[in-house]
Amino acid sequence: MNKLYIGNVSAEASEEDFETIFEQWKIPHSGPFLVKTGYAFVDCPDEKAAMRAIDVLSGKVELHGKVLEVEHSVPKRQRSCKLQIRNIPPHMQWEVLDGMLAQYGGVESCEQVNTDTETAVVNVRYAAKDQARLAMEKLNGSMMENYALKVSYIPDETAAPEGPSAGGRRGYNARGPPRPGSPGLGARPKMQSDIPLRMLVPTQFVGAIIGKEGATIRNITKQTHSKIDIHRKENAGAAEKPITIHSTPEGCSKACSTIMEIMQKEAVDTKFTEEIPLKILAHNNFVGRLIGKEGRNLKKIEQDTGTKITISPLQDLTLYNPERTITVKGAIEACSRAEEEVMKKIRESYESDMAAMNLQSNLIPGLNLNALGLFPSGAAGMGPSMSSIPPPGAHGACASYGQGQPESETVHLFIPALAVGAIIGKQGQHIKQLSHFAGASIKIAPAEGMDAKQRMVIIVGPPEAQFKAQCRIFGKLKEENFFGPKEEVKLEAHIKVPSFAAGRVIGKGGKTVNELQNLTCAEVVVPRDQTPDENDQVIVKISGHFFACQLAQRKIQEILAQVRRQQQQPKPASGAQPPMPRRK
Repeated sequence: MNKLYIGNVSAEASEEDFETIFEQWKIPHSGPFLVKTGYAFVDCPDEKAAMRAIDVLSGKVELHGKVLEVEHSVPKRQRSCKLQIRNIPPHMQWEVLDGMLAQYGGVESCEQVNTDTETAVVNVRYAAKDQARLAMEKLNGSMMENYALKVSYIPDETAAPEGPSAGGRRGYNARGPPRPGSPGLGARPKMQSDIPLRMLVPTQFVGAIIGKEGATIRNITKQTHSKIDIHRKENAGAAEKPITIHSTPEGCSKACSTIMEIMQKEAVDTKFTEEIPLKILAHNNFVGRLIGKEGRNLKKIEQDTGTKITISPLQDLTLYNPERTITVKGAIEACSRAEEEVMKKIRESYESDMAAMNLQSNLIPGLNLNALGLFPSGAAGMGPSMSSIPPPGAHGACASYGQGQPESETVHLFIPALAVGAIIGKQGQHIKQLSHFAGASIKIAPAEGMDAKQRMVIIVGPPEAQFKAQCRIFGKLKEENFFGPKEEVKLEAHIKVPSFAAGRVIGKGGKTVNELQNLTCAEVVVPRDQTPDENDQVIVKISGHFFACQLAQRKIQEILAQVRRQQQQPKPASGAQPPMPRRK
C-alpha cells in the first residue's frame, strides 16, 4: 500500500518538480516519478512515508498553479470494500464515527492508522463493494465539525469479506491500537446509546449554555463524555432551539441535568421569573409506547418522579417534523429522574424496532431506512437534527428491479373500521401527508355494509412506496392504541396475481406457499376455486406483522417477475437447431 497516485497535475510539471517537492518536505521515495498528462505515480519505501506524503501534500501544496491531490494508488481490480478516511476531527468519539459509517452499509472492520497529523485516520472495510462506493461518494469532501473528510480506496487484496471477530459490537471487528495522545479516538467508554437525547431550550439561554468562547459547553462535554450539538441556526427567530446530546444514557442524563442547572442560574441572574420546564423531543414512532395503554406508562413515571408530564398533540406534526415535545415540570432533580425514565422507554422502543428491522434487512435491496421516517435521523450519529427527513425520491431509496423504474404495484391492506379516522386525519391531512411522503396513491374504499369491522386501504406505488406507506399505517395503528402495548400489529393484505401464475405461487403440492410461510412467518393463502376477475387475476391473501407481510409480498413479486421473464423469452422456431457451443 506504498504506491501513490498524484492527481490534478499541471501539464508543465516534470519529474524534477516532484523530486524537489518531496525533498523539500523530507518525504522519502523508493523509485522514479512516472509523470503522465494530468497525473503521476511514485513508490514510497513504507506505509509511513506514503501516509506522510498524503497528509503533507494532498490539497495543501501547489505546483504550477494547481493544488496537488495525493492518495494511495489502487488498481481497479483492488477497488473493492476497503477505504481510508482522513482528516477526521481529533476529538470525535468512536461511537459517533461508527454511526456515521454504518449509514452506508455493514462495517466489518475499522482500524485507526498512526499518523503524525492532528486529525485522525481510519481504514474501513465494508461488507460489499456498493456500500464502500456509496460511502466514498457521500463522505469524500463532506464537512464534519469544520473538517473536510478525505476518503480514498486502499488496496483490497482479498475480495472475500472478513468475518467479524468475536465480541465485536454491531458487526464491527476489533480495532487497531488507538493513537497515543489522541483526545477523542481513544479507548471506548460504555456503549453509547444509538438514540441521542434531544432537548428544546429557550433561545435566551443558549449563550449561557455555550459560555464565553465555548468554555461552558466544552466543560460539559468533557465532564459527561458526550458530544453536544446546539442547533443555533435552525428555525431562525424561534423562541426555542434544539440541542442534541450523543453519549451513554448516563452521560446524556448528566449533561441534561447540568444544562438545566445552567438555565436555572441564568434565570436567577437575569430575573427571569417564568418556570423553565424540561422539554424532550422524541420521534412520534416511539411516543405511543411511552404513553402506554390508557396512559399507564406515563402516569407511572409521573408518580415515581413527582413531575407533571404533557406531550404535544399529533396535529403539531408535519412530514418534515416527526418529533413530539414531551414537557416535564418539577424540580430539577425530579425532572432529571423523569428524563431517565422517559428516555429508557424510548430507547427500548428503538431497540425493539431495530431488532425487527435487522431480521428483514435485505427486504428491499438498497432501501434507505433513514428516508423512511421509521427512526430518528439523528440516531447513531447520523446527523445533527432528527427533524430533517429527506423527501420522497431521496438518494438510495430503492434499487431498481431490472431496467428502468420499478413497476407499480397495488396492495389492498385491511385495517379496523374504527381506525379510518386516524388514517385520514383532520380534513384529510394525515392521508395526504402519508401519500406525499411515501410517493404512493393511498385511498380508503367505501365500507361494505353498515356493520363492517374492517375497511380496505388501496395503496398503489412501486416497492419502496409500498414499504413506506404500509409501515406508517402499521405504526399509526400502534400509536393510536388499536392494538395493546404488548400486542403486535397484524393485518391482512391482498395482492392480485395473474390466474396462470397462481399455481407458481402455490407450488407443486403446496410446496412453494409452505416455504413462503416458513421463511416469512406470514400466513399466505391462495383461496381455491376463485373466479378470475375481468383482468384474469386472482387474490393472494397475506396476514402477519409488518415485516412478515413485506417479505411475503416481495417474495411473491419475485415469483411473478420470474414468470414474466420466462414469458418474454423468445421461443425457438419449430425445427430450429440449438446453437452450437463456441470453440475455445
